[in-house]
Amino acid sequence: MGLEAVVEEIREKGRREAEKVQAESKQDVEKILAAAHKRVEEIKLAAEAESVKKTAHIVGQDVSAANLLVKREILNSQKALLDEVYEATRKEIAGLPESFHREAIKKLLTEAKKEIPKGKVYCNARDAAAVKAIIADTPEFVGFKLGDPVNIDGGVIIEGEGAALQIDYSYRTFLARVWESGLKDASDILFV
Repeated sequence: MGLEAVVEEIREKGRREAEKVQAESKQDVEKILAAAHKRVEEIKLAAEAESVKKTAHIVGQDVSAANLLVKREILNSQKALLDEVYEATRKEIAGLPESFHREAIKKLLTEAKKEIPKGKVYCNARDAAAVKAIIADTPEFVGFKLGDPVNIDGGVIIEGEGAALQIDYSYRTFLARVWESGLKDASDILFV
């Protein structure tokens, strides 16, 4: 065999080796690219899943916040309506005829006498004449004296001698007690 044949054989062997290396490199590149594409797809799916999860969380928070805001507005409206009812009730009671107030004051003084037999009776300016007449006309109230008018809707405030004890029998106090005890029932009736 001649030199040319040996060179040709070496060239052929080198070419086959180069083709083999190129083929192996191409396979490695394809494997690396396939793995990279697979990893990219996994990252993309994970990012989409995280995005969906975060979006759902944000939407859930926004819905909860909106529901809370609506509930707060409803409660504020209900409270405003109940406050209007309370004020209307106070005005309605204050506007009752003088005979009603006179009878109420007489009953309140009878109750108060059980705890405070002597003292000053405070009432609003409207009821001062009625209280004065009740004290003067009723022997059992001889220990009471009319005090200066106070700013109440009706009823009386009785102060014992020496101002040691005071009983608040004003309409506002009674209405507040009734209001507190019946507020849930009133709310249930009004806002069903």
